Amino acid sequence: MEEAATRKAIEAVWRIESARLIGGLVRLVRDVGLAEDLAQEALVTALERWPETGIPDNPGAWLMATAKNRAFDQLRRHRMLERKHDALAGEAAAAQPDIEAALDDDVGDDLLRLVLIACHPVLSTEARVALTLRLVGGLTTDEIARGFLVPEPTIAQRIVRAKRTLAEARVPFEAPRGAELAARLPSVSEVVYLIFNEGYAATRGDEWMRTDLCDDALRLGRILVGLVPDEAVVHGLVALMELQASRLRARLGPSGEPILLLEQDRSRWDRLLVHRGLAALARAETLGRPLGPYALQAAIAACHARAATSGCAPTCATTRCAWAASWSGSFPTRPRCTGWWR
Repeated sequence: MEEAATRKAIEAVWRIESARLIGGLVRLVRDVGLAEDLAQEALVTALERWPETGIPDNPGAWLMATAKNRAFDQLRRHRMLERKHDALAGEAAAAQPDIEAALDDDVGDDLLRLVLIACHPVLSTEARVALTLRLVGGLTTDEIARGFLVPEPTIAQRIVRAKRTLAEARVPFEAPRGAELAARLPSVSEVVYLIFNEGYAATRGDEWMRTDLCDDALRLGRILVGLVPDEAVVHGLVALMELQASRLRARLGPSGEPILLLEQDRSRWDRLLVHRGLAALARAETLGRPLGPYALQAAIAACHARAATSGCAPTCATTRCAWAASWSGSFPTRPRCTGWWR
């Protein structure tokens, strides 16, 4: 029983720490596939040792130190990039007195770098989704396959091909800044939005919704907001997802039948998610114009979230839509599957 509890705790630690662990290793070894392999080896070591020794006070630092040691061993064994090895060895020696500080120093840049690599435009949309859920979301290949109702080998092949494509394209591992970063965010936002959409209105299988995918997308969106807090498009995306997710419990009837927005029981809406969505939308509005497509849809959803009854919402939505269009320069087209009417 104790061993099972420890294993469950290790899985939780992995889900929390894996993204920044892999991100930190990518900075060191400059290879996404190798970084993930090293992280997985550190996880295996933890599964072997922690049931006997107990979970360390800082499991993330323990995993990083273990993975770094394996990286140095592998570089020595294969005589890979000798000059890089010397530089890494020097960095490791300097970092030894305070491994926890070394882990946290560049965590923001490491995570941002990993997100941008996983969502690089050189990859197909399907590959970006799979690689993001794997590297940033911490999901297993089996979990991703089950989420999208496709065979596990299909997801595995997408991930392998994505890593190979990144290597062949020699994608740079530096985190961009300024205008270059802003230009890359739409690709990242698209991936997160697609994951949420697939959970909110599933295109495969018998179920109308798959809330686990919505949860994964929300987690990724919140990570992204923490990494680029001054980008309006990201706050707009999170606002839209928070507001739409607030209605998930009310979208299905007792027999699993779909309930459209105007017929939903508003008492079942999650007020915490509504509050978070409205706050994210307010932040997007203060950061500048144009609002962008996500904030536009979030602005309409906000009208329904604020309305006391469904009868009050359509007029508010029309007014809000006109106001939002004045910021964006054009009226929005028909919303996608996370539209306000559902």
